[in-house]
Amino acid sequence: MSGVASSWRSLLLRIGDKCAEYGGGSDYREHIETCYGVIWREFENSNDAIFELLMQCAEQLPHKVPFYAVLVGLINLENEEFGKKVVETTHANLQEALQTGNCNRIRILLRFLTALVSSKVIAPSTVIEAFETLLSSAAKILDENPSYQSKADFYIYCILASLPWGGTELMEQVPDELERVMVGVESYLSIRTHCDDISFSVFETDEANSTVEKDYIEDLWDRVKLLSQNGWKAISVPRPQLSFEAQLVAGKSHNLSPINCADQRIISSNPKISKGQEKHEAGLQYPQRLRRLSIFPSNKAENMKPIDRFVVEEYLLDVLLFFNGCRKECAFYLAGLPVPFRYEFIMAETIFSQLLLLPQPPFKPIYYTLVILDLCKALPGAFPAVVVGAVRALFDKITNMDMECRNRLILWFSHHLSNCQYIWPWQEWAYVKDLPKWAPQRVFVQEVLEREIRLSYWDKIKQSIEDAPALEELLPPKGLTESALVSESELSLSKELISLIKTRKSSSEISNWISESIPEPQLALKIVSQTLLEIGSKSFTHLITVLERYGQVMGTLCHEEAMEIELMDQVGIYWRNSKQMTAVTIDRMMGYRLVSNLAIVKWVFGSGNVDLFHVSDRPWEVLRNAVNKTCNRISDLRKDILSLEKSLITAEESTSKTTKDLEEARSAMEINSEETKVEKPARVRRLEMNLERSKREDKGLREKLESKTGLLAQALDESKSLFKLLFKSFVDALNERLPPVSSDGEIPNLRAGSGNSEFAPVDLEKPASMDVDDENGDKEMKSGYNIGEMEQWCLCTLGYLKAFSRQYATEIWPHIETLDSEVFSGEIHPLIRKAAFSGLGRPTNE
Repeated sequence: MSGVASSWRSLLLRIGDKCAEYGGGSDYREHIETCYGVIWREFENSNDAIFELLMQCAEQLPHKVPFYAVLVGLINLENEEFGKKVVETTHANLQEALQTGNCNRIRILLRFLTALVSSKVIAPSTVIEAFETLLSSAAKILDENPSYQSKADFYIYCILASLPWGGTELMEQVPDELERVMVGVESYLSIRTHCDDISFSVFETDEANSTVEKDYIEDLWDRVKLLSQNGWKAISVPRPQLSFEAQLVAGKSHNLSPINCADQRIISSNPKISKGQEKHEAGLQYPQRLRRLSIFPSNKAENMKPIDRFVVEEYLLDVLLFFNGCRKECAFYLAGLPVPFRYEFIMAETIFSQLLLLPQPPFKPIYYTLVILDLCKALPGAFPAVVVGAVRALFDKITNMDMECRNRLILWFSHHLSNCQYIWPWQEWAYVKDLPKWAPQRVFVQEVLEREIRLSYWDKIKQSIEDAPALEELLPPKGLTESALVSESELSLSKELISLIKTRKSSSEISNWISESIPEPQLALKIVSQTLLEIGSKSFTHLITVLERYGQVMGTLCHEEAMEIELMDQVGIYWRNSKQMTAVTIDRMMGYRLVSNLAIVKWVFGSGNVDLFHVSDRPWEVLRNAVNKTCNRISDLRKDILSLEKSLITAEESTSKTTKDLEEARSAMEINSEETKVEKPARVRRLEMNLERSKREDKGLREKLESKTGLLAQALDESKSLFKLLFKSFVDALNERLPPVSSDGEIPNLRAGSGNSEFAPVDLEKPASMDVDDENGDKEMKSGYNIGEMEQWCLCTLGYLKAFSRQYATEIWPHIETLDSEVFSGEIHPLIRKAAFSGLGRPTNE
C-alpha cells in the first residue's frame, strides 16, 4: 500500500517533467492519462490525501497549473463534489490571501482559477466577476488614497498575468465580458500615475538624453493586448486540455463565489510626510516582482513573442520562490520548464535581475550564487557560456551601475569564482590597470580580487591571474599587519604590556600600570591598541578573546568621542592592508561598546577616509556594518517586545482562569457536605498557589516588557541621531566638492566628462580614447576613462547617499520631520536632494 501511495504522489509531483516516473517521455497527454489512472484507482481510499497534495501542487508548482487543472477536470467528470471542493477551497484561500495581503498566493490562485475555466471546472462568468471586483477595488484605491497605487497596480497585474492561462476559453465563452474587463483595465491605466522609479534602476541614466520607458503595468498591458490580437495563443503556456476537450466538455462547471478585497486606510497627522510614508509602506507590502534587466541583445530571445517572455519570467520567478530552500530541485525545475524553445539567456537575465533587485533581493544573495552554480552543472553545454556573457556585459556597463548593485555584483562574482577554481580570462580585463585609479572598471576588478583573497589566500589569487600579470598591481599588499609602534620607548612599553597580559593581570591592574607608566592619553591609547591588536591578529578567535578580556582597558582610555575616533585610526593603521580585518575589528568594537555608531560615522567621513570613497569599499563596509547593527538592534527589540506581549496576554488569561476557578472552589466549600469539607480545602490551596505563581509571572513579564520598551525608545533615539549625523555628513562632504549650479539654474552634469579643467583635470599627454563596439551595441571606453577624479568622487558619494536612503528607508521615515528641519532645510545642492529623496521615493520638489 505504501508503494502505491508513493507512486501516485510521485506521479502528481513530477507530471510534465522528463523524469523516470514517466519513463523519460514528454508527451503531456500520456503524463495526464498515467497520473489520472493511478489517482483514480486510489481515489476511494486516498480522497483527502489526493485533494490536499493536488492543492499544494497547484500553489507551489504553479508553472504546471495547466496539468493540475486538467486533472481536476477529469476527476470532476466522475466526482462533482471533488471539483466543487477544489473551487470552494481555492476561493477560501484566495479570500484569506486578499485579507492578509499575501501577494504571491493571490497571483497564483487567480492563475489556477483561470486555468480551471479551461478545464470546464469553473463557470467563466464567475471568474470575470472576480476580475471586475479587483478592477473596481483598484479604481477605488486610486480615488480614495493614491499613495496606495502599488496595491491597485498589483490587482491589475494579477488580472493581466492570469489571462495567458485562460484567455482563449474566456474569449470563446464570454467574449463580451472579457472585452469589458479589457476596457476596464485600459480605463484604469488612463487614471493611474506613471511609475518612474529611477531610484530602483540598476543603471543610472542621463536624464537629459533618456526616453520615458513604460513601467511594469504599462509593459504588461502592451503584451496582453498583443496576445489578444493573436487570438490569446501563447506557445509558452501548455494546453493539455485540448487533448481531453471531448471529455471535459461534459463536466459540470461550478460557480465561484464573489470575493471581497480588503480596504486599507491610514490616517496621519502630517499629510505631506504621511503620504510619502504610506507610499513606501504600500510598496513594501505590494512590491514590483521583477525589474527587467536587459543584459543581452534582443536577438538572443529567438524571436520570442512578448507574452512568452513574460510567461517564462513568471515560471522562473515562481520556481525561485518555492524552491528557495532546495537548490538542487530549483535547478532541476529551472532547467526543465514546459516551453518549446530555449530560454537560457532569459533565465540568466531573470536571475541576475533578482540578485540586483532594489531595494533588496527577495532572498539572500548566496541563494542565487548556488542556483547559478547548479544550473551550470545541469546545463553544462549552454549555461556557463551564458553566465560568462552576462558578466562581460555587466562589466562593460559597470560605469553606470548603481553603487549598491555594483557591490552585490562584486560579492557574487568573487564567490562564484571561488567555486570555479578562480578561473577567469583575466587577460581580457588587463587593460583596466592603465585606467585611472578611480575608473569603475578598475575599482571593480580590484574589489573582486580583494574579496577573492578573503575566500582563499594571497598566493592562490596571484596564481589565478598569472595570464594577466599587469593585474598584480591591483592586489592588496601581501603583508596584512603594519604596526604603528616604531620608537624604542614605544616598543619597550608594548613589551612590558605584553608581559603583564601573559601573566594574566586583570584589566584594573593593567589600567593602573598605564596611568602610572604612560600619562599621555593618546600615547597610551596608541600603545595599548597596537599591542592588543598584535595579540589578536592570529585569528578571529584571538581578536574576540582579547577584546572580551581587555576591551575594558581601551574603553577606559576612550572616555570621549575624539578618543574613539583615534582608536579607529589605530585600527586602520594596523590593518591598513586588510579591509576585512579593519571592518571586522571596528564592528566587534562597536559590539563591545568601545566605539559608538556616531563615532564611526565621523571616522568614515574624516579626512583619512573621505578621499577613498571612489576608489575603495573599505569606509563604506565599515559604515554599512555600523548602520546595520543599529537597525538590527531595533528590529530585535521589537521582536522581543512582540513576544513578551503575546506571553503576557497568555499569562493574564491563565491568571483570570485560575482566579475564576478559585472563586468557584471557595463557593463550593459553603455546601454542607462531609465530602466537600475533606476534598475542597486541598483544591483551594492548590489554586491559591497557582494564582500566586501566575501573578509573579505576570509581574515578571510586565517588568521585562517595560525594560524592553525603554531600551527600544533609547535605540530609536540613537537611530535618529545616527541618521541625522549620517545625512549631515553626506551633505557637508558633497557641498565641499560638488560644482555649483550655474547662474541660469542649470544643474551640472557629472557624467558629461571633464570639460571643466579646474574641476576635473585630465592628463592631456595621454592619447585619445577609442570607442569599441561590443556585442550589445554599447560603446565603452577601452583605453581610457573620460570622467575626472573629482567628478567620479561626487558620482560615487551621491550613489552611496541614494543607496543608504533606499536601503534604510523604513528606519528613516519615522525621523523624516527631524531630517527635513535640521538637514534638508535651506540651500541644499539639487543633486544632494535628488539622491537622498529618490532613495526614499520622495519627489525632489518637496
